[in-house]
Formats: sequence, C-alpha cells, structure tokens
Amino acid sequence: MSEADVTYTDVQFKTTKTSAVLPSSNDTTYAEVKTFKSEPPVCVNCSQQQAGSNSERHVTSERAALLVCSVLLVAAVITLGVTAFSDFRCKEYKQLKEENEALKKNLSEQTTCPPPGLNLNEKCLKCEAGWELHGVKCYYFNTTKSSWKDSRDGCKLKGGHLVKIDSREEQKFLEARLREKMEEAEDKFWIGLRDSEEEGRWLWVDGSSLDTCLKFWNGKEPDNWKGENPDGEDCVRMGEKEGAADLKCWFDKSCNVPHKSICEKAAETR
Repeated sequence: MSEADVTYTDVQFKTTKTSAVLPSSNDTTYAEVKTFKSEPPVCVNCSQQQAGSNSERHVTSERAALLVCSVLLVAAVITLGVTAFSDFRCKEYKQLKEENEALKKNLSEQTTCPPPGLNLNEKCLKCEAGWELHGVKCYYFNTTKSSWKDSRDGCKLKGGHLVKIDSREEQKFLEARLREKMEEAEDKFWIGLRDSEEEGRWLWVDGSSLDTCLKFWNGKEPDNWKGENPDGEDCVRMGEKEGAADLKCWFDKSCNVPHKSICEKAAETR
C-alpha cells in the first residue's frame, strides 16, 4: 500500500485528574490514527472480457446475416435456373416441331416397304410429297380455306377427291390428325359428304350413300340450321380441337363457308 492511500486523522484525548486544578494545554495528548480508503476491488481483465463479449456478439450477427444472404442467393440462383431451363425446353420443343414439319414438307415421297429379303411379294406403297400415307391411302390436309365445291375441285386437280370415310379406323386416324392441325374450335375440314340433291339423303363424292352404321355426327347434328344461309346446311365438315367423344365430330354446314379440307387418293405401288 502506498503512502497516498493512507489518511491521517488527529484525535485529542483529555486526561482526567482528581485535582481541582484546570488542565493546561500541555495536558492534551495527540494520537495518530491511520485509516484506509474503502474502494471496490479492481478487476484488471473486466474491460478486456467485456470487449471480447461485444466482439463475439458482433461476429455472430455478421455470420447470421451472411448465412441468410447466402440462402437467399442460392434460392435466387435455383429459381433463375429453373425458369431458364423451362424457357429452353419450350424453345427446343418449338424448334424440333418446326424442323419435323419442314422435314415432312421436304420429303420427295413417303413409302412403306417390307424389310429387304423378308417378303418379296409384299407391295411397297408410297405417296407424293405433301401427302401422308395411312393404310393403302394417301391423305392431303389442305390448309387453304375455300367453299365445299372449290375444295372438291382442288382435290381433283391433285389427282384425288374429298375424303370418303369407309371405316371406324379411318375416322379414328383423321380425328387424331385434325386435333394436331386445328388451331381453334372452328378450324374444321371439309369431307366429301353432302345432301344437296335431296335433304336428308347423304351422299359421298363418288355417289355412294352414307352407311347408317358408319356415321359420326356430333350431338344433335345434322340440324340443317338456316340462320346463316336460307338454303340450310348441306355439306359436312369435321374436327374437334379438344377431341371428340366416340369420334363423333361431323357437323353439317353451309357449303359456301370457306374451310380447310381433306383430300385422299389410293397409294401408289412399286
């Protein structure tokens, strides 16, 4: 303990005497008493510990903030990646579809032949460019819209005729192909069936009558509605963009309304 930490106090003591004589100034005794200051204990490392604790809390907060930022960044990268991948797949699908359509158009001919050497007597069937082979027939899906009569004449110029549907299997093939080709509900195709000569007597373009066991009228069709044309609806179009229940997608329509059409002709052999 240093000298500066000591406090000196003067205390006077008076001596008592039995004599009646008054005490003199020489009778006073002085005593020296040392007292010590009372101070709280000094902590040498307290400030360092407190600084260390504050530093640890600061570092922990920074780490937490960094972790949150990292998680958000990873989530953003994943979201961006998924979106970019989806866009890429869409573009890739569109490109493949366009290339496929272009390939079909550029084919000089379409053929179906048995593998060489398996059956030499088997016929090899083929279609001209732009026509699709199915069974023993070739089909041309004309996307130019015209009246029923003009569509019929256009098929003749191509060496065929408006399609005549002879079987359920043929109807199934055409219904599926039109779902792929139609752009909207009214984007239907003329077929070679009409009742222009006699109302209710449906004839194919080759003059044969419609088989009552092989018809695919949709709902309450044919209804011969005259709201669009006073002559009614004497020609048949087909197609349902969203698909038809039991393949029933025939509709009677005014023959003058422009529509796309389906031509057919027999496949060639070689």
